[in-house]
Amino acid sequence: MVSSWVIAAVPAAKAAAERYGREVRFDFLDDRAVHWLLFHRWEDKRKWRGRGCLASLPLAVSTFGAWPFWDLVASQKPRPFQIAFICVDVLIVVGLLLGLYLWRRPSLRDPSLRNVRIRARRYREIVGIARSGGADIPATYPYYGMYASARNFFPDAPELPTPESDSPA
Repeated sequence: MVSSWVIAAVPAAKAAAERYGREVRFDFLDDRAVHWLLFHRWEDKRKWRGRGCLASLPLAVSTFGAWPFWDLVASQKPRPFQIAFICVDVLIVVGLLLGLYLWRRPSLRDPSLRNVRIRARRYREIVGIARSGGADIPATYPYYGMYASARNFFPDAPELPTPESDSPA
């Protein structure tokens, strides 16, 4: 996370933070709010990172495992067997991709998470403006991933919960 004073020190970045803040109803110069925004974005990525790895195993086996099977078995079989093998493998791969999409779709369509994604996207743009303006921010500043579902802001979507205080209850 880049401190708000670093962003505020660059006039173009501060102006962008205020402009984007009005656009997505968020204060990008509030360190605590940005911390929780990035936490929610990290949680969203963490949840789907494991599921994506799990789902990639059968996809990799059916995609890349087809080649050795073809070389060792299918190439020696008659043409109808080869055509059937290709058709079945394509159906498996397309079915797995469709299943992945349907599994991920509720998260992609959740307006609260989409608001978090667009805010993280705008924050990354603000940090880029600050870096271009001379702020000491590494060029490898974190990428918060998958902004494809971060095009529209939903003003009526409920906000994700953030703790009211840092002290224990």
